[in-house]
Amino acid sequence: MKTLNLTPSFEPLGKGIRYESFTFSGGEPHIKLKESVQDEDITITIRIKNFNDLGALFVAKNALSLGGAARISLFLPYFPGARQDRVMVAGEPLTVKVYADLINAQKFNQVTIFDPHSDVAPALIENVKVITNLTLVKKSIAHLSDYLLIAPDAGALKKIYHIANEIPGSQVIECGKIRDLNNGNLSGTKIFTENLNGKDCLIVDDICDGGMTFLSLAKSLREKNAGKLYLTISHGIFSKGVRELCEHFEKIFTTDSFYTGKDEKVCVVPLAELVL
Repeated sequence: MKTLNLTPSFEPLGKGIRYESFTFSGGEPHIKLKESVQDEDITITIRIKNFNDLGALFVAKNALSLGGAARISLFLPYFPGARQDRVMVAGEPLTVKVYADLINAQKFNQVTIFDPHSDVAPALIENVKVITNLTLVKKSIAHLSDYLLIAPDAGALKKIYHIANEIPGSQVIECGKIRDLNNGNLSGTKIFTENLNGKDCLIVDDICDGGMTFLSLAKSLREKNAGKLYLTISHGIFSKGVRELCEHFEKIFTTDSFYTGKDEKVCVVPLAELVL
């Protein structure tokens, strides 16, 4: 199998085939393959952060098809729009289905995604392969001894109990978000236990965007007598940076599915270590 890595410096499956790419003055992406792909199995890897990245993916897929590739797969660790997996307000789109339909139209042999936000994205994607966050969590707890797994909200419960079942001795603490019903803003976090007895706590979730959920949770955990706090995030968007999070957490574990920064308190586990 060969790979075509469309995101610069992102090579989760190893070095890829050579190509040139640029954007026309009208905004159209373009690619020119520099190696033969005739009868080859090719996996495209890419971080999709906007619709322009989708355009680059689609023209690359077409170039591979015209070049005679035998089978073409896609490695797309962070699936865009996965958080918009239900319509809460009339007039809004079901964004995850928009992306799924576009990907499905390309007829990939296989689409591999890493730790999707919910079961909705995998249900919508054809020929999907899901990589769970289990190995990432195992690598995180290798740094800990006596710890508790923290589920930040109801949406994380199914995944975290799966993890606990796979890691003997793990104990789960459930939490819930408190929202202002007038504006929908997060106003606090409830911890469903009275005393954490000074134990270290590892919060596990799929996405960290601005980080307010985890900052609020850190405060609530300390009020319940938590020990050291750690955070494991599959997809670190970190739209407000990591500085404030690093003030509250001993270590943040994430992958290179989205995050490209560097900080001494952020441990980046390469996806290459999770797909073996």
